[in-house]
Amino acid sequence: MTQNAHCTMLDCNWVTLGDDVLLAPDVQIYTAYHPTDPAERLTGVAMAAPIAIGNNVWLGGGAIVCPGVTIGDNTTIGAGSVVTRSIPANVVAVGNPCRVLREV
Repeated sequence: MTQNAHCTMLDCNWVTLGDDVLLAPDVQIYTAYHPTDPAERLTGVAMAAPIAIGNNVWLGGGAIVCPGVTIGDNTTIGAGSVVTRSIPANVVAVGNPCRVLREV
């Protein structure tokens, strides 16, 4: 794994990084989340879901990976993308929310 400056991993659950993962500056990987129900949130409960990033993945600058996401092997995530759902292997995915742009 190559890591650039200002990478944040909030690892309240497992963060699995495959071989040869590239993390550009300011990548954020968050396993923690809170309830959306205001009454439940006021109880202070916090939850976490694992994140799995495959082999030979490149996360562009400022990309955010949300709880429970899996990113498949050989995938590129564009700069500034917010990955809210799992992304398959062998694709380029971009945007907010992150969507598959094309296969590689």
